[in-house]
Amino acid sequence: MDYELLENQSMAEYTTFKVGGTAKRLYKVYSVDGLKEVLDICGDEKPIIIGNGSNLLVSDKGLEPPVIVIGNGFDKITVEGETITAEAGALLSKVAKAAMENDLEGAEFASGIPGSIGGAIYMNAGAYGGEIKNIVKSVDVIKDGELITLSGDEMDFGYRHSRAMQEDMIIVSVVFSLAKGDKDEIVAKMNDFNSRRRDKQPLEYPSAGSTFKRPEGYFAGKLIMDSGLAGYRVGGAMVSPKHCGFVINYENATATDVYELILHVQEVVNEKFGVMLEPEVKLIGDFS
Repeated sequence: MDYELLENQSMAEYTTFKVGGTAKRLYKVYSVDGLKEVLDICGDEKPIIIGNGSNLLVSDKGLEPPVIVIGNGFDKITVEGETITAEAGALLSKVAKAAMENDLEGAEFASGIPGSIGGAIYMNAGAYGGEIKNIVKSVDVIKDGELITLSGDEMDFGYRHSRAMQEDMIIVSVVFSLAKGDKDEIVAKMNDFNSRRRDKQPLEYPSAGSTFKRPEGYFAGKLIMDSGLAGYRVGGAMVSPKHCGFVINYENATATDVYELILHVQEVVNEKFGVMLEPEVKLIGDFS
């Protein structure tokens, strides 16, 4: 079976924030053929495409359009020489691990990022000075129903941005170009990044990672901290005292709690510093 249809699924099960209402129809696709088949079924009804749900906030009101999940089963990773090919549902951390196991350097920054390859390409994920765009050779996407291949340059990568965002593309698979390196050095770098992540980020709570994009000339977390918002709560949502750039699901939060806290943080930071923080988290559904 190339896909599976599930009805009335809680989106809290499909996002790392662990919040969100019900999707009336949720398709799990396991191959390119399955994805094409489901897109045909959807017809003119535009589906919502998700991967690991690590950068999403889904409304408590649920989702009327069909949801397509590209995840387990659509996650093959193959290594050939200095290239790694990964399907869109593969986890970024597993690609980094495959690189390490094959003495390939360049993907260490990705070892602790919780997202899938599709989402990482879509938003040009990055951490600790590394970005996906630096290691992408080519990307297979579905655009207007056709499967096409684009080079890394053709993806128009920018800060938390790619051409896929602009042109409504669905990421299918990616070829990464890496370089031979020293395994001990690769492991040491990955361990260092992961140690820093554990020390500085509230990984023990559900979240979507960094809630806001980095404003030019500033750090979002510092602006929020300097605004006196560390530990500030709306319902079960909280600005993490450990890292103020993270809004966390501290205690049975709703999506509305998280959304209202994001709005409050934006308002306070803008009042104090004249900087309007832009959410990095993608809002899906009705928050009115």
